[in-house]
Amino acid sequence: MYAVIKTGGKQYRVQPGDVLVVEKLAGEPGQKVAFDQVLMVGEGGAVTVGAPLVADAEVTATFIETRKGEKIKIFKKIRRQGYRRTRGHRQHESVLRVTAIAGGGQTATWDGEVDLTPLAVRNLRARNLDRDRPAMILPAGVDVETVVEPEGKGKAPRTRAKVVEEAPAIAGDLAPDAVAETRAAKPAKPAKAAKKAGKTPEQKFSTKTAAPKPSKAQAKAPVRRSAPRGKG
Repeated sequence: MYAVIKTGGKQYRVQPGDVLVVEKLAGEPGQKVAFDQVLMVGEGGAVTVGAPLVADAEVTATFIETRKGEKIKIFKKIRRQGYRRTRGHRQHESVLRVTAIAGGGQTATWDGEVDLTPLAVRNLRARNLDRDRPAMILPAGVDVETVVEPEGKGKAPRTRAKVVEEAPAIAGDLAPDAVAETRAAKPAKPAKAAKKAGKTPEQKFSTKTAAPKPSKAQAKAPVRRSAPRGKG
C-alpha cells in the first residue's frame, strides 16, 4: 500500500517502512508525526484519488532527526569585470520513518524497530571514531594510544593509533632472536660469494669503469692510421 502526501510545498510517494526526508519540521527524536494532506492512496489496482484530499486518510511517521543536507555551491561571474563570487548553502531537512498508512478503507503498518541514531553518529562509527561506543576488545598486555600527527602548514592533522605495549608471543611464532639466527644461518648465494671472493681490494673500491665492448660493425671496420688530408 502506498500514499502520496504533501508537505513543505512538495509531494512524496511513501510506503510503510520508507525513510522520508522532507523540509524542516518541528519535533523531537522519537516523536510521532501525522500527515493529513493525503492526495492519493493506492493498493495494487485499487486507487483512491482525493479532490483534492482523500477523506479520513492519514500517514503516520516517527521523527528521527533534523540535520543539514548536502552543500550546494552558488557561483557568480561577470566576464571581463573581475567579478567572481562563490557561496555555499546547506538546507535544513527532517528525517522520518513512515510507520502506518490509513485511507480508502484500508490500513497498512510497519512492524520494524525505528533506529534513532543520527547520520553524523553513523558516519563516525563507520570511521571507528565514535567515543560513545564501548572500546574494542584488545588482547591482554596491549594498550592503544591515539596520536595526532601534524601534516604540515594548511593541512588537517592525521589521527592514528599507536601500540604502547606489545602482546606476548603466540605459540608457534618465532621470537625476534630466533628470526635473526635463522636469517644469519642462511648461506649466501654461490655465484655472488664466488664473485666477491675473486675481487681484489683495489677492484672492490675502484671507481673506474670498464671500456664498453665494441659492436660487430665496429670490429669489422678498418682502423684509420692517420688523419685525413685537407684540400690543397
